[in-house]
Amino acid sequence: MSSRKPESQGLTETSRPIAILARGLTKSFAIYQRPGLRLKEIFWPGRRSFHQEFVALRDLDLEVYKGETVGIVGRNGSGKSTLLNLVCGTLEPTSGQIQTSGHLAPMLTLGAGFDPEFTGRENVLMNAAIIGIPRREIEQRLDSIIAFAGIGEFFDRPVKLYSSGMYARLAFAIAINADPEILVIDEILSVGDEAFGRKCFARLEDLKSQGSTILFVSHSSQMVIELCDRAVLIEEGERLLSGTPRDVVAYYHKLLYAPEEQRTSLVEEIRFFDETGSAPGKKEPAETADQDESRMLGSFDPNLQPESTSEYERLGAQIQNIRILNQRGDVVNVLERGGEYTYEYEVLFTEAAYGVQFGMMIKAGTGLEIAGQVSHSAHDVIENIPKSHRARVGLPFKANLAPGTYFVNAGVMGQREGEITYLHRILDAVAFRIDPVGQDRATGRTDLTLPGQWSEIHPED
Repeated sequence: MSSRKPESQGLTETSRPIAILARGLTKSFAIYQRPGLRLKEIFWPGRRSFHQEFVALRDLDLEVYKGETVGIVGRNGSGKSTLLNLVCGTLEPTSGQIQTSGHLAPMLTLGAGFDPEFTGRENVLMNAAIIGIPRREIEQRLDSIIAFAGIGEFFDRPVKLYSSGMYARLAFAIAINADPEILVIDEILSVGDEAFGRKCFARLEDLKSQGSTILFVSHSSQMVIELCDRAVLIEEGERLLSGTPRDVVAYYHKLLYAPEEQRTSLVEEIRFFDETGSAPGKKEPAETADQDESRMLGSFDPNLQPESTSEYERLGAQIQNIRILNQRGDVVNVLERGGEYTYEYEVLFTEAAYGVQFGMMIKAGTGLEIAGQVSHSAHDVIENIPKSHRARVGLPFKANLAPGTYFVNAGVMGQREGEITYLHRILDAVAFRIDPVGQDRATGRTDLTLPGQWSEIHPED
């Protein structure tokens, strides 16, 4: 057993009833290089081991209180989904204990338990029975499920005819309308169109207000910050940190982009923060005006590089030297919220160009377009740029964004054969990160807050 303190020792509300309790939870899997080796081990038990042991979770302690929403974050392969499967009982622990208190509705795999030959209606009745809802009760809620799924006449057609989006709608409709005391959700929250996704989140918020416990895994940092009361960071099967979503997400981002040689020391720093609530060897002095101005300049993380960069065909122009500059002219990619920066790049014109505009677009990790701008309006374009000329583009912006990682496109447009087209465009050209701030009133993806105003209203005489 680990000598680290159980999670509950770091919490003040220990008298609250617990919905999910894990103590010393460990899950190992036997990995065989070839299928035949499994048979050898069966026929010669105890004589020789023919497998390698993979430990997905190691001595993990976790408490989730009733009515609490907790997000699990971590790099791929850290053990997040294994933990959820243990909570739901679809996996048995190798050692340790896991207990749940309350009716649990799992949403781990899209359409799990659906029979492709059955209709949506038949699968609703069957799936409801699997998660323990009496038939009479589900029949009473059938109209609500049909309305929530919103798949029309497909509800009475075989599920094998459904698109993945219809699968998602039906799966969510069943689980969310079960009024679960504990709802366990894997990454499938990202499946489905935006309108349906918003309906799901609205329903989750409703369940939260009714006191349901929600435990979910997500790679969306913003979703964790917006939806959760608390977050848990897992790395290589170990619970490293449990705390406020903003603290946990900040360390998750650092771990995500840290080079291999720095990861061990960063893990130790996170463990220390989990124990003490502060980074090792760091004090929090009051900021002076000069320090505050310096902080707003941002910094540069060499490991923060997009892996999704792609570009359009070059039609007489080439975008080069893309970067984000602070007000001092330094190249930065870790930006301070509210700071002012310039997105700068150069364009080499290998052909004469006409009706030229330059642009940028900031996107979330999901691809959602957050904000963008062009250098010139449609009625004020650059009429002519000769061949072999080079343009330097500077597009200033204010980083009023929620914590998270963002990606920026770069584009140059011009007239070709009577139509406006991209002369060159690079998608996800650079990435930048906004770290959480200490005291925060903003919610959502952008920060539109101004100093609050209030006045006391005296009762009438």
